[in-house]
Amino acid sequence: MATKILNSSGFEIECKEIHDSPGKTNQLVKSLASKSKLERQQIRETYKAIYGEDITNFLQNEAKFGSKVCSVLSQWMVDANELDADVAKEALEQGDTNYKPLVEIFVGRKSSHIMQIKQVYHAKFRRQLDQDIINLEPPHPFQKILVALAASHKAHQVDVSKHIAKCDAKRLNEAGEGNSGAIEEAVVLEILSKRSIPQMKLTFSSYKHIYGHEYTKSFKKGNSRQFEDALKTVIKCMCSPPNYYAKALYVSIKGKTTDKGALARVMIRRAEVDMDEIQVIFKQKYGMNLRDAICESVPSGDYKDFLIALASKTIADAVA
Repeated sequence: MATKILNSSGFEIECKEIHDSPGKTNQLVKSLASKSKLERQQIRETYKAIYGEDITNFLQNEAKFGSKVCSVLSQWMVDANELDADVAKEALEQGDTNYKPLVEIFVGRKSSHIMQIKQVYHAKFRRQLDQDIINLEPPHPFQKILVALAASHKAHQVDVSKHIAKCDAKRLNEAGEGNSGAIEEAVVLEILSKRSIPQMKLTFSSYKHIYGHEYTKSFKKGNSRQFEDALKTVIKCMCSPPNYYAKALYVSIKGKTTDKGALARVMIRRAEVDMDEIQVIFKQKYGMNLRDAICESVPSGDYKDFLIALASKTIADAVA
């Protein structure tokens, strides 16, 4: 294909090397894994200008030939909203829905980003994300919580209120510890649907201050506590992301989860957000460095090299 003339971006040579390297996945890892968000965007734009094709299509075509690293590299090259839309669609399409990626989206993104993710989702798949979650069968506690969180992103106020947090904490106590039975789901879902994520975090902090322990410590154990288990996962992701993601990485590396895409998903999404902090927590909890755990458990190859490269990134790399 004849190349097009374009203003120099500094990535023309790298784009040519990528274009001319089908099957050479080690070259792709070297070219792309170390790049910052801005550099990846520039490479994507330059590649499209030269070859008339999105570089993600090139990578996905390579993935069709069994290249696992090309599949995750294509995720690495798209922007966060597009990646979240793709992740949500994949989670919803699984026969036994994997709810954790959806929780990570609705808990970890600002309302403005959630709106953009929904727009991308609709543009790509001609479907409404909220409606696809509502229509999931069979019903599941995670589904109820996600529907509530989706509502909260539409209606919440920007400012947080200590008074509201204290009142909500008392309502949660009355609907849980103060109740002889299980948690009153309706009360929890109502609060989740009306409050922003920052407001909910303040509520759980107020709960601990008032009652002397974390809200989730009051959950009764048992085989029929699916709602409490789902809620505990959501709250951990909301209030302590580094701890949540450190555990997600550990159980994925050790093969102790059915969430098969967790390792690459978490590494890609958190590499330029809080990977430094996640690695500190990982070392504290599991007694080993994240990179060492990857080296020990992931088979040698370009996929492992890519994961190690992401584990080596720092927050400063995101804007370099």
